[in-house]
Amino acid sequence: MPWLDRHGVRIRYDVTGGGDRTPLLLSHGYGASRAMWEPNLAALGAGRAVITWDMRGHGDSDCPDDQAAYSHEASVADMAAILDACDVDTAMVGGLSLGGYMSLAFYREHPKRVQCLLLFDTGPGFKNDESRRRWNEQAEATAARYEQQGLSALSSSPEVSRGRHDPQGLARAARGMLAQRDGSVIASLRDVAVPTLVLVGADDTDFLAAADYMAATIADAEKVVLPGAGHAANIDQPEAFNAAVTSFLNRH
Repeated sequence: MPWLDRHGVRIRYDVTGGGDRTPLLLSHGYGASRAMWEPNLAALGAGRAVITWDMRGHGDSDCPDDQAAYSHEASVADMAAILDACDVDTAMVGGLSLGGYMSLAFYREHPKRVQCLLLFDTGPGFKNDESRRRWNEQAEATAARYEQQGLSALSSSPEVSRGRHDPQGLARAARGMLAQRDGSVIASLRDVAVPTLVLVGADDTDFLAAADYMAATIADAEKVVLPGAGHAANIDQPEAFNAAVTSFLNRH
């Protein structure tokens, strides 16, 4: 059971599969854990290592009491440290929802370490200050629900039903990682210079427009819409998801 000590914060990660192909680093969504990738590991790990991990405040990783320990910068640094621990210089980098946003943030900081991007049911943030304010209000409301209701505040989405959770860690993660401070990630989309898969469930109505925007803005992007899938496309339609992602990976 590999652990990474990040200045006193233990980060849990797994490596499955193996082979000579470029490894794949997958990041989960808010409120979920690395367990959400279980339906996909066998298919995606054919011929390559698949690295999955639990973000701070999620799953088996630590939930530090210090709110300052939760940030986009800390998450990106955790991702780089995990790749270092696995002796991986360059990876295929992807994630769902918050994990997709963090993948874009990782590319912005470490473009030479990314062979391609995979963005699942996610968005790049907001250019508009008012839209960002409304998003952050929702993030604060989410944090308050976990503080007041504990794990009963967990949604019924299939990705969050997998893995261990700590309500206080999730509350702090909402304030420090789900919330957004600026539009730096969305502004960086035109600078993405690697092949990018934008995949979204047809029923994930909150993220269809974001998928369209990313696919239109990133120079070398292709978009896949999975019928019969919602926000957890990899769980809702695992066979179709695995086929689409494997096809993309094998071409890049």
